[in-house]
Amino acid sequence: MKDVQTHLSFLEAEAIETMREVAKLLKDVGLIVITAFISSFRSERQMLRDMMAPGEFVEVFVDTPLSVSEERDVKGLHAKARSGQLKNFTRIDSPYEAPETPEIHIDTTAMSIDDAAEQIVKQLLGEQIRFLALFKRLR
Repeated sequence: MKDVQTHLSFLEAEAIETMREVAKLLKDVGLIVITAFISSFRSERQMLRDMMAPGEFVEVFVDTPLSVSEERDVKGLHAKARSGQLKNFTRIDSPYEAPETPEIHIDTTAMSIDDAAEQIVKQLLGEQIRFLALFKRLR
C-alpha cells in the first residue's frame, strides 16, 4: 500500500485508504453491495479488484464527457474548480484515468438515467446468476 501512495497527495492517499477500508468491510461481512466512488486512478481500482475474489469486483464506468458534466452541473462546482475556489477537483485540476476495460460501460450521452440503471442491474444480475450457477456446479 505504501508503494502505491508515495506519489499521491494527502487527499488522494486518504481517498484510497477510505475505499480500501470500505471494500474490506463489505467483503468481510459477506454482503453484496453496490457502491459509487469517484476513483480517479487505475491503480486504485486495481488495488480494490485485487482484494476481491474473481467475479466479486465489477467495474462500472459511468462515462460522461467533461463538457457534458459541466453543462449538467446545477451546483456550479466545475465553475468553482476552474476559478480556483475548489481544489483537487477531478478532471479540472486533479487527473482522471478512464477505465480501459470496465465490465460495464455506461455512455451517459446515449441513454437516459433509467436506461442506464436498468442496464447496470441487468448486467449485475446476469453476473450473479452465472456465479451462482458455477457455485452450484462446484458443490
